[in-house]
Amino acid sequence: MELGFQLTDRDKDGIRAGKDFVQLKNGPFDVDLIFAPDGIEQFEDAWKRHLEIEGFPLCHLDDIIASKRAANRRKDIESLPRLVAFRDYWKQKQALLD
Repeated sequence: MELGFQLTDRDKDGIRAGKDFVQLKNGPFDVDLIFAPDGIEQFEDAWKRHLEIEGFPLCHLDDIIASKRAANRRKDIESLPRLVAFRDYWKQKQALLD
């Protein structure tokens, strides 16, 4: 699947090497590839919770929240209330559909 990102040789090398963090800004939107996120101890545990949206594996929102809490950066702390509210809304919506 093509997303329209133009990867530099540095981007490619970082991805192949499993660099902790690779930021892509040469596409239709910015993407952060995080291979060792704070707050997630075991990949296997996070993988069990992942979601697949249109063929793309995505980290579960609970893991994103845990990672932002663990990172404890200002921008992450500021985004936490919105993420938690969205997670809670989504859970309520799913409960109504079940």
